[in-house]
Amino acid sequence: MVSARSVSGAKAEALAEAFLVARGLTIVDRNFRRRCGELDLIARDGDVLVFVEVRLRTHRDFGGPAASITKAKCARIAAAAGEYLARLTTPPPCRFDAVLLDALDSGRIEWMKDMMRL
Repeated sequence: MVSARSVSGAKAEALAEAFLVARGLTIVDRNFRRRCGELDLIARDGDVLVFVEVRLRTHRDFGGPAASITKAKCARIAAAAGEYLARLTTPPPCRFDAVLLDALDSGRIEWMKDMMRL
């Protein structure tokens, strides 16, 4: 059975993907999962490989979507990115972005470029 949370997560990722493509990025992979973590979207922005975390938070009880990207979450993203890069012959320059949504509405997307550094 598919949960409402996973359905809304998939919708948020689809909105984020369309948003990024409209801004010139090319999606190269989705939902790269490893034991250490998951990468929601992997895109190309010119020569740069972009690891994108998509966060949807419709209630602000515990902060907005940016507040949900904790230090532990960043460590899992970095570990998964390391595994992804290890598969490539020549790793390109990279950055980590976040697409933040407080509703399933493409007009309310916030794009945080370079949200963390390794």
